[in-house]
Amino acid sequence: MIEIERKFLVISDVFKNEAKKSTRIVQGFLNTDPERTVRIRIKGEAAYITVKGIGNTSGTTRFEWEKNIEINEAEQLLNLCEKGVIEKTRYEIPLGNHMYEVDVFFGKNEGLVIAEIELNNEHESFIKPNWLGKEVTGDQKYYNSQLSMTPYVLWSENSDPIT
Repeated sequence: MIEIERKFLVISDVFKNEAKKSTRIVQGFLNTDPERTVRIRIKGEAAYITVKGIGNTSGTTRFEWEKNIEINEAEQLLNLCEKGVIEKTRYEIPLGNHMYEVDVFFGKNEGLVIAEIELNNEHESFIKPNWLGKEVTGDQKYYNSQLSMTPYVLWSENSDPIT
């Protein structure tokens, strides 16, 4: 129930040619407190409720608990969520012994593309494809819970370079 992941901005759409699967995701947050976010997600034909704890100092590691729920339950719970539902397509790209998940955001987060890789430990080595840009691990503004409250379209054009 401990999640160890690193996040990167994506600088090209070459990853789409390497993707083995893509899935539409809609998610909202019942609670966006960084110490305990509660997320409702519909991912393709499945639905989940997820609780995430606060991250460690590097932002790579945090508690995560997830449970499958019925889609109709998720749809009802999405109506109770805080303002700012997230919509995105997730692409799964296998590389070496790992799976990259690349999220292409829509709506008020249009233009933002983030890659995540889950690791077994914080110092595990992994292959970095040439479509990865700047690492944003631990930068809370890139957490989906924060993107729901302060979407990408509201950021200053020069506030964060993609590379």
